[in-house]
Amino acid sequence: MIERWGREMPDVTVIGAGAWGTALALQAHRAGSRVRLWARDPARAEQIAATRHNPRLPAATLPEDLTITPNLAATAGLVLLAVPMQHLRAVLSRLPETAGPLVACAKGLETGTLRLPLELIDELRPGAPAAVLTGPNFAHEIADGLPAAAVVAAADPALRDAVTARLSTQSFRLYGNDDPVGAQIGGAAKNVVAIAAGVVIGAGLGENARAALITRGLAELARLAEALGGRRDTVMGLSGLGDLLLTCTGTSSRNFSLGVALGRGERLSDVLAARSAVTEGVATAPALVARAAGPGVAHPVELPICTAVTALLAGNCTVAEAMAQLLSRPRRDE
Repeated sequence: MIERWGREMPDVTVIGAGAWGTALALQAHRAGSRVRLWARDPARAEQIAATRHNPRLPAATLPEDLTITPNLAATAGLVLLAVPMQHLRAVLSRLPETAGPLVACAKGLETGTLRLPLELIDELRPGAPAAVLTGPNFAHEIADGLPAAAVVAAADPALRDAVTARLSTQSFRLYGNDDPVGAQIGGAAKNVVAIAAGVVIGAGLGENARAALITRGLAELARLAEALGGRRDTVMGLSGLGDLLLTCTGTSSRNFSLGVALGRGERLSDVLAARSAVTEGVATAPALVARAAGPGVAHPVELPICTAVTALLAGNCTVAEAMAQLLSRPRRDE
């Protein structure tokens, strides 16, 4: 079935009408596919269909032949799962059995089970062809067709090629990767490091401190990826280093901006209450720390930055105490 897609123009269904899902729908349409965009709320789907605008991505206009639907039964072709990680289980449980290959576009771990996106797909849809799409991408820039690159990671090269063919354009370059574990860890952990980077800037600790934190955060990503069976070189690519740089420096990053607010002394509950979009790093931080000491690792993995962010988010330490904890770690060679 996968090989057949290389010769035909299939449907693409994007599950999730947030900013990222809408941007992916526009990109799939731009690449020449027939596209359906699924919105959970029927009233919202009707509004988007009528206005051809999504309030989550207000500057983008949706083409008339891009279908907006609240009906999961209409899912067909390649399925891009662009819902937040904590909602992925509910969506997977409702997808029709006839749905095509699944591409996880969420970043993070499921709270409680500590599963990565492809692990969750394997649990609920065993045997289904699955890949992960990840990399340094802001939704509004993808929607605008600005130059960008991303990674399609899957064990099956035919699936990687099929996804790449369905989404690639001259301005959106996709690279295949056969290390989905490393790609998923990079996408998940960078959100947590971005919160820490935002805290550094919000607290006025300077660019030197942010650069040091990003570099040491990359080391944490690499250690955990390797412990779970991934590769260090994957983390050094677009799905790790590239995504980390964007999320830790881009003002459009929800995780970075949340960290800035915390660094300035704002309360986490107030920051989250003022947002309509999910800040994935908040749920991912404690899940990553737990995963590093538990399922699938041969030995516990040190994640000092992620641990400090987890304590800060839980209200167990102040910004000053978190920074002091990191700076007081034993000296050692890099």
